[in-house]
Parts: sequence; structure tokens; C-alpha cells
Amino acid sequence: MKSRIISACTLVLFMAAVVIFNRSFPLALNIMVACIAVLAIYELYHALGMNQRWFLLGPSLLFAGALPFLEPGFFLELTYFAYTVVVFTVLIIQHKHFTFREVGILYSMTLLVPTALKTLVAVRRYGGEHGMFYVIIAIFAAWVADVGAFVAGSLWGKHKLCPNISPKKTIEGAIGGFVLDIAAMLVFGAVFQAAFYSVMVSYLPLFIIGAGGAALSILGDLSFSLIKRSCHIKDFSELIPGHGGVMDRFDSVVFVAPFVLLVVRMLPIIC
Repeated sequence: MKSRIISACTLVLFMAAVVIFNRSFPLALNIMVACIAVLAIYELYHALGMNQRWFLLGPSLLFAGALPFLEPGFFLELTYFAYTVVVFTVLIIQHKHFTFREVGILYSMTLLVPTALKTLVAVRRYGGEHGMFYVIIAIFAAWVADVGAFVAGSLWGKHKLCPNISPKKTIEGAIGGFVLDIAAMLVFGAVFQAAFYSVMVSYLPLFIIGAGGAALSILGDLSFSLIKRSCHIKDFSELIPGHGGVMDRFDSVVFVAPFVLLVVRMLPIIC
């Protein structure tokens, strides 16, 4: 538990540094997302025993690292196309060494994870000069739900939510995640509005993000737990003491961040 708390505090401080330096060095967010995406893809390859297949791993890591720096348009579309061509060319040349199923899984995950994480960069644009507030909301909407589910499940959990995939998750924990996430999003909004007097905060999108974020956090957690179970591993790595790997910590963010982007595009938080 001690290592888990220390690691969590370190992650929060790291996020705080990115927020603080955003004005003077906005690329800090892009670099952070790129590092997370690259580490996540490496962990997925390692989980499937494909981390020595550098002719596949190399292009996948390059794709994951480049995506957060590309704006919507020609070069972004070219990157998706080029990566697809490279993967299927490698599959044809090296088809005796692995199956289409293995490559298909890795290809789909390499598209999903960096693309979803890239929305952390995209969501910043919709907050204007306060864009990092949207980024914080997108990350913490996932993490707060995880914390709420963990605490409520530890204290009151009796009924298993999905025992065949994640035996420790409970219905009571899920309810706790919903309650804490909604409350936290509303509190974040109130604190932000109090800190910036000229800003008006809309609480409806924050409520939607809290409720939807809690649900999608569970979906993300269970989805990647299923991958780990199929690979017969407990965690994707031991990079973050007490939490596992980068993918263990950001599995729910992969689902929540795109949802936050969709919500703020339709219902801006900052009026």
C-alpha cells in the first residue's frame, strides 16, 4: 500500500509539472503522451511475447511516439496509412514466424491506444487558455473512478462484478466509483471557478463526465484485465511500484479521454 501511495503521489506531481510548464513549454504534454503511448505499446508486445519481433515492434513504437505530435490533416492520415502498409508488408514477408491473429491483435491495439491517448492533446484545444483543465479532467475522471471503486470495494464489497475476468471487482466498488467520480468532477469545477473569477463553469458536462467516466473506467479496466488474463500475467510490467505498468495505470484513460473530448465538443465546461 505504501509503494502504491508513493507512486500515485509521484504521478500527480509529474502531471502538476506538465500543467505548470504548459504555457512556457506546451510540447510537454505531447512529450508526456508520446512516452506513455510508447511504453504502453511495448508492454502490450511484451505481454504477447512479441517484444523481440523488432520488425513489428519498431514501427509500432515509432507510430505511437509520433502520433501525439501530429495535427489533424495530411501527415496524420499519411502516418496511419504508412503504418498499416508496413505492418501488412511485414506480415507477408514473415508469415511463417507468427500468425495473422497475433499481428491483428497487435495492430488493432497499436491503433487504439495511441489514438485514444492522443485525445489528451486534442482536448486541450477546446479549453482555450484553460485547456489544461480539460486535460486534468480527462485523466482524473478515470483515476478518481478507479480510486472510488478500490476504496468502496475494499470496505463494502460483497457481490462480484465480473469474477471470471477480474475477481476483486465488486458491484459495491462500481457504485463507489460512480459516486466519487461525479462528486469529484463537480468539486473540480467549483474549485476552478473559485480560482478564476472571470470563468463560468457549466456543471452539466462535469456531471456527465463523472457518470460516463466511471462507467467507461470499468469497461477499460475489465477490457485490459481480459488481455492480461489471456496472457497469464498479473500486471503488464512493474514499472510503477504498487500499480504495475503504464498500461495498468492508463487502461481506463484509454476509454475515458475520448469520451471527455466528445462531451466538451458538444457541451463546453468553460463558458
